[in-house]
Amino acid sequence: MNPKKNKQHHILNSSSGHMPAVRVWDVAERTQVAELHEHKYGVACVAFSPNSKYIISVGYQHDMIVNVWAWKKNVVIAANKVSSKVTAVSFSADSSYFVTAGNRHVKFWYLDHTKSSKVNATVPLLGRSGLLGELRNNFFSDVACGKGRKANSTFCITSSGLLCEFNDKRMLDKWVELRTSMATSLSVSEDLIFCGCADGTVRAFSPTDLHFICTLPHPHSLGTDIATHSLLSLQTENVRYPDTVAVSYDPTNRWLSCVYNDHSLYVWDVRDLRKVGKVYSALYHSACVWSVEVYPETRDGEQPRLSPGSFLSCSSDNTLRLWNTDAQNTTLSRNVISNDLQKVIYMDSNTSPLLDTDCTISSNSEKADPQTSDNRTGIRTMCVSPDGLHLASGDRNGTLRIHDLESMEEILDVQAHDSEILCLEYSKPETGLKLLATASRDRLIHVLDADREYGLLQTLDEHSSSITAVRFATNDGKVRMISCGADKSIYFRTAQKTEEGTAFTRTHHIVRKTTLYDMDIDPTRKYAVIGCQDRSIRIFNICNGKQKKVYKGSQGEDGTLIKVQTDPSGLYVATSCSDKNISIFDLYTGECVATMFGHSEIVTGMKFTNDCKHLISVSGDSCIFVWRLCPELTINMRQRLSDLKQNSKSVQKTPPNKQHTLGYNASQSNVRKSVTSLHNFSFFDSLILLMLFNVRSLSYQQSNICEHEGSGPRPRRRWSRRMGSMDLKVKSMLDLRQLESFAMPLFPSKTQDIHKDLPLPRNQELGSTISLQTIAAWVNFI
Repeated sequence: MNPKKNKQHHILNSSSGHMPAVRVWDVAERTQVAELHEHKYGVACVAFSPNSKYIISVGYQHDMIVNVWAWKKNVVIAANKVSSKVTAVSFSADSSYFVTAGNRHVKFWYLDHTKSSKVNATVPLLGRSGLLGELRNNFFSDVACGKGRKANSTFCITSSGLLCEFNDKRMLDKWVELRTSMATSLSVSEDLIFCGCADGTVRAFSPTDLHFICTLPHPHSLGTDIATHSLLSLQTENVRYPDTVAVSYDPTNRWLSCVYNDHSLYVWDVRDLRKVGKVYSALYHSACVWSVEVYPETRDGEQPRLSPGSFLSCSSDNTLRLWNTDAQNTTLSRNVISNDLQKVIYMDSNTSPLLDTDCTISSNSEKADPQTSDNRTGIRTMCVSPDGLHLASGDRNGTLRIHDLESMEEILDVQAHDSEILCLEYSKPETGLKLLATASRDRLIHVLDADREYGLLQTLDEHSSSITAVRFATNDGKVRMISCGADKSIYFRTAQKTEEGTAFTRTHHIVRKTTLYDMDIDPTRKYAVIGCQDRSIRIFNICNGKQKKVYKGSQGEDGTLIKVQTDPSGLYVATSCSDKNISIFDLYTGECVATMFGHSEIVTGMKFTNDCKHLISVSGDSCIFVWRLCPELTINMRQRLSDLKQNSKSVQKTPPNKQHTLGYNASQSNVRKSVTSLHNFSFFDSLILLMLFNVRSLSYQQSNICEHEGSGPRPRRRWSRRMGSMDLKVKSMLDLRQLESFAMPLFPSKTQDIHKDLPLPRNQELGSTISLQTIAAWVNFI
């Protein structure tokens, strides 16, 4: 990452498998140049020798192996065992020895170049323990060998807060107190030593005599409002800062990069230690991110509450965060902490969930049990109202909160469920209703009236297990609600008007043999797309509850589908699998058109952006990834969106009983009607009728165009036809495949309904399908 330009580049690890490995990458080319396998359980730390000939790797505590690699030859030239937990390693300036540090452990390892050069095999690694004296029972959290005039010295810090110096005889020569409750990290240059400590403290010392120089500025305090926070403001009392967990000094730019245990990153300019400045800073989620929502596009005449391109995320760190990665948008008010993060909404004043305790675990501490009640905090799901006014969120304790997105103030806080809320869904504007559905692990669905201060309209209790998804849809003039859950059931309900208001009654109940984890509705509002435990995508007709299609929703052979998400146009569906991979499929053919990988934990949420250029994914690894989609996919989605808008406008504006205004869309729908009525005709009769109808509809179009152009009838010669107004549209190979998937049966059975079913794949029997383009070609030929 370039802090000055705020630009990121990525090295993608395409290797698969679970074996621990030391991987060496060419940073400029972004390619892997070596893959070193020897460790069995994991690699705790690695280091290059200053001459770049060797790599040192130390395994996990159960592995207890120290390897010296001639990495260009992919061979271990020396190895030995360690009996203590090792947390850090550092090479001497002349590459003759290296030092490991850990629990009651500081050890010097010497490379015998005479043996390693003569024998092309692994030789025993010679090690000598440091003479710790009265500090022998300390936990040494980091180590760094000296440079320049102090090249013969070695510096260590203890977790209790001591900075120590070893001389060239491995003896602990002197130490100094850091005056902190905990020290975690160390960075040494020729003229400076930086020590990362608890409570956001970073202290600078002189390597020559360990004299204290200065303390760097603190980062932001925990729970701060980043929109109004200023690093230059006066420090208030009783504030808490995140612990510094890693420091790294760049002597060329004289920058110090610091990572804190609330997952924030700061780059400090330390050219003048009396006036330290900030080059860059960023603040991220510190725990699992559960959901992401893209701010909806506002309708004409409506004033948006948030900037275009904004999206929101919620996390187990008990915060809601507003992001905008559009660097070109100058209307955004950038804050002093982050370029991308616009606002943090804290659910309460407790700052403990904001810290990642795994970052600062010492030798004697245990990882917290995620199932304990103390850790059952955090926002589990959220949803933005279609008008962009409200943000609903549900936490792991069953509390429902509503925030006003203009003021960012909380307007409702109610205990809606007995256990965590797993899904929230607002009804869309076309339903004519403003409802909010909340679904929970307690097997209940509450339907709330968003127009009347979120009053309770109805509680539904048909499900016998956790409800994983609930969605609203409108078709055939009726408002539907569909829900699915861990009880393997799908319930289709229809809204009914009652004296009290609106109530939903069950119309269909479908049971499958697999758990249903997530659901989305396609933009036509005809089909429910469901991700299942058996890695399948199942598509159901919302009107009759029948399953229309099923196809594989993951490229791998392991895991289950966690999330499904259709794009704004309804052409594609994105899936996330528990194998941590993301795939994008053609919704109609089931063909995989893209795969993505990079998250280190399961992907818990995905959303396409409104401009169809990006896919945003969030994960249990606390990261948010913004993926750039292939331009071909973006073109196809935008084309489909424009077609959908044109179709909706033509349906609204076409006046009845005026044949001369019929356009292509009307003639196409008439062709479909004529095709569905040809059940009792022979093949040739059907063909003749189709041709005659197309000739007639084409004549309507010609007369219509001529009438608008104010000219006479067109010449009959084929090559002298005027094109009239012509829209040039970019097409691709995906469009051709899409046309095949939209081909219609020539003689459908009486039980089929072409208007309602998904486009069927091409049948293997010759001549069993015929497309509109083929019919038009036949008419032209005649």
